[in-house]
Amino acid sequence: MKTKTIVVSLLIALAAAGGGWWLAQPEAVHQHVLEKRTTSQGKTYYTCAMHPEVRQGEPGNCPICGMKLIARSSDASMSAPRDAVVEIDPRMAQNLGMRTAPATRGTFWQRIDAVGSVVLDERRIVTVESRTAGWIERLDVRAEGEPVQKGQRLATLYSPELFAAKQELKLARDSGDAALTAASQQRLRLLGGGAGGGSQSVIVAPTSGFVMELMAREGAQLGPGMPLMKLADLSQVWLLVEIPEAQISWVQQGRPAEARLKSMPGKVFEGRVDYLYPALDASTRTLKARLVFDNPDGALRPGLFADVTLFGGPQREVLRVPSEAVIRTGSRTVVMVAEGVGRYRPVQVETGPERNDETVILSGLEAGQQVVVSGQFLIDSEASLRGMYQRLGGAQP
Repeated sequence: MKTKTIVVSLLIALAAAGGGWWLAQPEAVHQHVLEKRTTSQGKTYYTCAMHPEVRQGEPGNCPICGMKLIARSSDASMSAPRDAVVEIDPRMAQNLGMRTAPATRGTFWQRIDAVGSVVLDERRIVTVESRTAGWIERLDVRAEGEPVQKGQRLATLYSPELFAAKQELKLARDSGDAALTAASQQRLRLLGGGAGGGSQSVIVAPTSGFVMELMAREGAQLGPGMPLMKLADLSQVWLLVEIPEAQISWVQQGRPAEARLKSMPGKVFEGRVDYLYPALDASTRTLKARLVFDNPDGALRPGLFADVTLFGGPQREVLRVPSEAVIRTGSRTVVMVAEGVGRYRPVQVETGPERNDETVILSGLEAGQQVVVSGQFLIDSEASLRGMYQRLGGAQP
């Protein structure tokens, strides 16, 4: 009986010790064991370009989006497969609305869109001066900005010098001396006086326009050659625009230009390139161009901003693609070329000017190749994940 009791006690002690050891093991209950998918040499697994959290040990399609899984490895030397073509299930491409368009050759019209500022034509600014000493008896324009017409009286001057010149001419004529008469007439013309008697001199507007600056007032004393006012003719104005450095060669003197004002939607003003300034702005890398526009109704007022279009002529037989096909990241410019059904290849290109949603391709493509114009960023993401851009010049997206 005693022996049986000892055996039972020993079994209980062993069971307690075993149970204590089992409980002492960490995460012994409901432990999640991760499967090791790589070896020391690197084991291949399959993942989704759009959902990298998906990992499978065999090929197939993504359970989330249906895209074909791509092979990856923990070994960096095997991270980029040798095939540079991205494959996408045609049904998935259709569901995502992927579209392609051909690269075509044709005429590209060079055009520059810019903002110009309206300024006075400096060649149409006139200074009105007094030819003789005197006082302003009457001033017919009294404020800057007033419009004037050619031949309109601007001011009346009282001039003792003019009165003396007219008396000399009268005496010369009475004497019958032809030479003295001619000299007196010449002196009177230089003083701006007429043939009649009197001491008043009338100053008239030499051109139509507006009073740009008024430099004398009624009653003021003037000397010979002193300015009375400045007139500006607005029948023709300048527009100044900045041309980007890369587009300077498009612009030539005499080429047509158009301008539009926000205050007059639908109206197009036609002008031309008048002058290209010689120096490039070092800070903005632009060249200033001066355009000339006829302005018979005065709608182009100095100080206004206008949307300007410069036409640089055609480029013949250039390769073009839709602008939406071009992917720019700052470090590279690529398009996705459709190789066949469900097969796409990223191609690095050099682009030229862009206009009307078309971009000129200088190198990297050939006419007739189909480029992806919708859904290309999905292919770009997968190509980046597969390391294809390392073979396009080392640039990473």
